[in-house]
Amino acid sequence: MAGIEYLDVAHLKYLKVVISLALRSIAGILAAVGIMLVTMPKADALPSFARQTGLACGACHTSFPQLTPLGRRFKLMGYTQTAPETKSLGSSGWVPPVSAMTIFGFTHTNTPIDNAGSPLNTNDNVELQQASLFYGGAITEHIGAFVQGTYVGPQFGPPAPSQFMWDNLDVRYANTTQVGGISVIYGVSVNNNPTVQDVWNTTPAWGYPFVASNLANTPDAKTLIDNAFAAHVLGATAYAFINDMIYLEGGGYGTLQSGLQSSLGVVAQDGPQTTGAVPYFRAAFAPTWGNHSFEIGAFGLSANITPAGVVSSGFDQFRDIGIDSQYQYMGDGYVITLRGTYLHENQLLNASFASGLAANTANTLNTFRAQAELAFGGSVNKFILTGGYFNTWGSSDTILYGGNRTFSPNSDGWVAEIAYMPFGKTNPPALWPWFNAKIGLQYVWYNKFNGASANFDGMGTNARDNNTLFAYFWASF
Repeated sequence: MAGIEYLDVAHLKYLKVVISLALRSIAGILAAVGIMLVTMPKADALPSFARQTGLACGACHTSFPQLTPLGRRFKLMGYTQTAPETKSLGSSGWVPPVSAMTIFGFTHTNTPIDNAGSPLNTNDNVELQQASLFYGGAITEHIGAFVQGTYVGPQFGPPAPSQFMWDNLDVRYANTTQVGGISVIYGVSVNNNPTVQDVWNTTPAWGYPFVASNLANTPDAKTLIDNAFAAHVLGATAYAFINDMIYLEGGGYGTLQSGLQSSLGVVAQDGPQTTGAVPYFRAAFAPTWGNHSFEIGAFGLSANITPAGVVSSGFDQFRDIGIDSQYQYMGDGYVITLRGTYLHENQLLNASFASGLAANTANTLNTFRAQAELAFGGSVNKFILTGGYFNTWGSSDTILYGGNRTFSPNSDGWVAEIAYMPFGKTNPPALWPWFNAKIGLQYVWYNKFNGASANFDGMGTNARDNNTLFAYFWASF
């Protein structure tokens, strides 16, 4: 892929102005959320997407967070759809759409994990993995938001603190128009992670696995577009969905200053150190007919990265592109979903090579993921069965992947999951009517891990030693 030229000073100044305005807008929203949290009425009056739309969760989700066609349209329209009986946004009876989520997990790995410096056991840990607070819903007739703050439980390895951080952010303006008799949904999203604004469950931010243990080893190699920028950047994209079939989106991101990231609970050094803007694009063909919906598309970004700890004027160039597809059939009492994603990254590592951080001046990295999902249980879709395959492969590099004996990024394996939702398309009869829960059991096993099936680290560790059993209870309310 051809490199994208460095932005000139005028464009950089423009991007800084856009990001500054976006930050001020978001700060205002968060401040408003804080005021509303202090003054809101008792918990049983808290709204949610379900309260706002008058629909049960199963109308928009096959199983949260997986979206149905109606759920995708709700997101495209900026989270602003309301039920006819819902009070107007300006009325005194309006309550902010605040909700919460918790995930409790149990993790067992085939081989205990070194827990030096951690309060956790070496294996068989039960923990509050995550707790989140959301502002999710309409702000005005055409503006809505999905704002998430998250408490993250302790993890293995230094650092291993519990912490509160800003999480997913997607603030939108959306509207509709007619162009030559063709309907168009159009809008602008201000968000903090390329693909978090996407409406298909095939891109990294909302891709499978939707929940996973934070206490298990995972392969080292990942492309930048695979959530490396999450919460480290802020950007804006403009989009259009034409004739309920053609989706086009484009925009850009900039890395937040280290001090601001720290104040938001994010460790700046954990994210890419970008130089200049990070352009992003998305295109998809996504028709829906009857009970069927289909999507095939592409997305990508380009980033210039300064190697960590290197003080120089040089940078590495990363060009990422993804190809994705999804088919969904909404049956009578069941839903079948098939998903596939391929990510390809070209790495031009001139700065890393010159600094002795990479053995090659150019590398490639690829990832492929595919899943089949069945949600069933009569009218409530109570059970969800998912099976998937994942594979990462790319160029060998004796320095970049020096932590394994093959100097390779290659890893692959399988994942199987069964989940139960007590309240799928109906509201719980005896509990607060906007409560939902998901109880799941997931198993991940590796054919290859960090370059090899056996003794990948030169110390006798095998890929299967990282196989993980994860049981979870996921509640939203």
